[in-house]
Parts: sequence; C-alpha cells; structure tokens
Amino acid sequence: MTKKSVKLTVNGKPYEAVIDPRLTLADFLRHALDLTGTHVGCEHGVCGACTVLVDGRSARSCLMFAVQANGRDVTTIEGLAPAGGELNVLQRAFREHHALQCGFCTPGMLTTLTELLRDNPAPTEEEVRDVITGNLCRCTGYAGIVAAALDAAERLRAGEA
Repeated sequence: MTKKSVKLTVNGKPYEAVIDPRLTLADFLRHALDLTGTHVGCEHGVCGACTVLVDGRSARSCLMFAVQANGRDVTTIEGLAPAGGELNVLQRAFREHHALQCGFCTPGMLTTLTELLRDNPAPTEEEVRDVITGNLCRCTGYAGIVAAALDAAERLRAGEA
C-alpha cells in the first residue's frame, strides 16, 4: 500500500509524517506522537474515550483516519491545559467535583465539554447531559461530571482563567 504524507498541527505544534493511509488518528496520536492521553475503548465510536477536537469540533479519533486530519488543527487532552502544568478551569472543576474515578473516559469528556463551554457559555443541566450522551462512563454516574461542567461554565463567565 502506498504511504501518504500528512501535515497537521497537534496541540499547537506542527507535525509531518509519512503514514499508512489506514492508520487511525487515535493510533497516530498515541503511537507516532506519544500522546497517550487519547484513550481507545470500543474502536467503534460508541464510548467517546477517543474524542479529540479537530478544527475545534469534537471528533472520534478511532473513526477518523490520520490522513483525514491533513492540514487540520487537532487538540488532544494534553493540549487543553495552559502551559506550565496548570489545570484549566474545567479540569480543576472535574477534580473538585470528583468527576472522575478511573479516568478512562475523562479525556473524551473534557474535550467534548470544552467544545460545549466554548460554544455555549451558559449551558443548562439538560444541555450538558445531552452533550455527554456520546461519552460513556462506567464509574461516576455522571452527577459529578455534570456538576463540574456547570461550575466551570459559571467560573468562565466570571472571568476565571
């Protein structure tokens, strides 16, 4: 099979690689770039653990080929926090509201909710619950996740960075 050249930006850093066109974006991120925060669960796009932002929109990286990301901007869980190892507002809210337990779903939840809070700075509980229906969590029961998202939205509206 003919290899393909890809150029993309991941977490603000440009990358160029020659890859097998069948390589998923999830596998490219995890194995070629060593960005292992993107988790692969079901490999069918059902669980949401592999969710990343592609040009600012949620995408299942297990269902997307890396060549489809050519020329695009990808943000993974590693790219959500500000420089210096600090947590962003949503990540801090997750910690404070015990919105994670095993942590497997957390990267997908955070990227999905990042898009929501960017597009809707004042979501209702129902809107938060609706957005995360594509992200499965087997540990938390979702209450802490919803509380964290609503708290983060409030903090962002108040100007917290």
